[in-house]
Amino acid sequence: MGGRGRSRTQRKHFRQSRENVWKRPKSDDSTNATPDDANSNRHPGWEPFATQNPSFDEYYKEQEIVSADEWDAFIEYLRTPLPAAFRINSSSQFYEDIRLQLENDFMKSLQAEDTDGNEVEAIKPLPWYPDNLAWQSNFSRNQLRKNQTLERFHEFLKLENEIGNITRQEAVSMVPPLFLDVRPDHFVLDMCAAPGSKTFQLLEMIYKLIEPGTLPSGMVIANDLDVQRCNLLIHQTKRMCTANLIVTNHEAQHFPSCHLRRNQSVDSQIGHIKEPNICQLQFDRVLCDVPCSGDGTLRKAPDIWRKWNAGNGNGLHGLQVQIAMRGIALLKVDGRMVYSTCSMNPVENEAVVAEVMRRCGGSIELVDVSTELPQLVRRPGLKKWKVRDKGMWLASYKDVPKYRRSVVTPGMFPSGNLDEETSEPDNETETRKNPENGDGNSESGIQLADGLVAPSNSLEAEVSALPLERCMRIVPHDQNSGAFFIAVLHKVSSCLLTRIPAPAAIEKKPRSPDKKYYSSSTRPQKQANEVKEDSDGNDIGLSGEKDVQISEVTPDADLLDTGTGEAPLDTVQNKINEENEKEENELPPDVKNDAKIVTGKRKLQIQGRWRGVDPVIFYKDDAVVEKIMDFYGIKESFPFKGHLITRNDDMNHVKRIYYVSNSVKEVLELNFLAGQQLKIASVGLKMFERQTSKEGTSTPCLFRISSEGLPLILPHITKQILYATAVDFKHLLQYKIIKFSDFVNPDVGEKASKLMLGCCVVFLKGQVLSDSSQDVTPIAIGCWRGRTNVAVMVTALDCQELLERVSMLLSTEDALQPEGDQSIPEAGEEGKENGSENLNVTA
Repeated sequence: MGGRGRSRTQRKHFRQSRENVWKRPKSDDSTNATPDDANSNRHPGWEPFATQNPSFDEYYKEQEIVSADEWDAFIEYLRTPLPAAFRINSSSQFYEDIRLQLENDFMKSLQAEDTDGNEVEAIKPLPWYPDNLAWQSNFSRNQLRKNQTLERFHEFLKLENEIGNITRQEAVSMVPPLFLDVRPDHFVLDMCAAPGSKTFQLLEMIYKLIEPGTLPSGMVIANDLDVQRCNLLIHQTKRMCTANLIVTNHEAQHFPSCHLRRNQSVDSQIGHIKEPNICQLQFDRVLCDVPCSGDGTLRKAPDIWRKWNAGNGNGLHGLQVQIAMRGIALLKVDGRMVYSTCSMNPVENEAVVAEVMRRCGGSIELVDVSTELPQLVRRPGLKKWKVRDKGMWLASYKDVPKYRRSVVTPGMFPSGNLDEETSEPDNETETRKNPENGDGNSESGIQLADGLVAPSNSLEAEVSALPLERCMRIVPHDQNSGAFFIAVLHKVSSCLLTRIPAPAAIEKKPRSPDKKYYSSSTRPQKQANEVKEDSDGNDIGLSGEKDVQISEVTPDADLLDTGTGEAPLDTVQNKINEENEKEENELPPDVKNDAKIVTGKRKLQIQGRWRGVDPVIFYKDDAVVEKIMDFYGIKESFPFKGHLITRNDDMNHVKRIYYVSNSVKEVLELNFLAGQQLKIASVGLKMFERQTSKEGTSTPCLFRISSEGLPLILPHITKQILYATAVDFKHLLQYKIIKFSDFVNPDVGEKASKLMLGCCVVFLKGQVLSDSSQDVTPIAIGCWRGRTNVAVMVTALDCQELLERVSMLLSTEDALQPEGDQSIPEAGEEGKENGSENLNVTA
């Protein structure tokens, strides 16, 4: 009911209903009006976004974000729409074809069709992005949608984006991953990952230079707090078709470390899960793109103009510091972290970096990357700035009134000094209003004790002693982009210092006499900016204790995170065993079933920890696995067994089987052993899917290869393979179902009839699969071999793209017989009876 002493706000609590500005007056009839009248009266309650804000101008002029003679150009760019930008995904099979099409087709055709007659490049590659893989258009997104001359280019972008060949992304948003220096063997954490464009970049980097059919030894964990944004992140990264990704749903400042103490006696197996090679989840690279006020995105989100105020940045500063500190704690020694925001506010940028460096006490350094990406125009970070709070300009912490010191902290200022000798005005003076501004929010300076207001230019800002000029700022008018801030941090040692005292240990609440379980409210709240490390670089608990998880039985099948100090693990284990046995006898039946306690010496809860989240379970049905391997002839050299997982704990009704790389497998094993601290929203590459057609139950293998998993497993299968000529391959894409007797090449139909009933893979003939390295990636699609026909199991979009690619490969008309000579009947009753009607052709 909203908590003690509060009630839910209802309509009756409003004395007057708010005006509906979207409702059109009944008297407004534009049917007989002139076009000009109709346009003026179309939305009488709507006005375009105002692209100005006096507070914004004053704030950034005072902060000297740009020089005075650049101010007009700076504001002019901020008030114009942002050009559309996109990136070619280097993981795409056809990325080179797309790049050539842009260079040889659209660059020339759009130049000729420029309706304004200007000799400017319509689209161009971003000069600072490697290999001409990032492009920017001089047209905004609105122009691309509405301009008929750009219709073909817009349709091209939409199709390639939906397929996954390109990613539409703001140009400056592409910059932070480029400074991470990611290699294929790196473990990478994207702390605030949604919507996923940067995560996609990180995945492409670990896949770079990897041979087809192989996986990198590194992996990416993409995290986001919001569940809906996690869904967007999953949708975005699904186009990558990767087995090296885990998507988690945590507060970034509380991201778990999954620490497993290996120096104590530990059972080697829990539920047939071997102890992994890693004992704590730490990362070689961390991307810390934190939540911010977002005023760097004014060009694409003009509604920020009216919402902007300096308090937005001040309110986010503390959270940003916590997230950055947690990122440093999870970073390996000699690792690199990039801190970035799409804000121009120094309180969210340089102030956060400076505070993190002070708290870390020399264990991190700010990297000078001025020589990297030399064609990217950037500006050095600020070394001095002021803080604006409640209309007051504050040059240092000693200027902060006592009643505002819970909001404005020392870390917001360049020096970060805490000056306790400052004489504080009395409460009456503190709350005195400015005569010219009745609400006390003076816009011209700091409020003095006598009620006067000092001019802002009389306040000399502090200058930071830290090398903050190594940070970089990107401003809109330098390269016609949005604004961004980036800092690259290098971890040189594992000794983290803390400036804030650790909280007192949280004692477990005594059990209530009428309760048979522990309350979930006893879980302590972690403070990410108070994490330390031991001499080995391992995470130490938030009150200076080792991070050891104790499994408590709770009504929501969750775990209680409790620090246990330096107690030996066997002591902790005995405690777990005793309490589990006691709880199991006392719990109500429904709670006991929900808890899913796993019996054994070390009774850790290995599934069902997170309510509403499907468990991650290693697929151990050896009979099914053997059938899959035999049916498709999967080579023994392919690491298959032990790499399959499912999200369904009922092994008899598994619909999808996912494949994970060796690195993800190790993280999952560590997560199980550590008590499932990771809340996993998505993991693995969907490799197999249970066939739901009538024929699916009669086939020797119930699982078909999914479109997502086909590129990975393609080089490792030796059975259920059919090679089709270009004409037959094209007809399959066009007609979706072809009978054996209707293939143009009789050999193709004959060989198709000899395949086993079930899933098969059809290759474009000439793209022969072999163990030797090839310059051309094979073109293949998943199909279903029915009793009398072959049916395509590819999405309509993929079919459309493949048709275009195959047509480009057919250099002469002789490669295809005339369309009139080919009689390809639609699937008749026979085809329907054989299951073509019931096939789920969207993998």
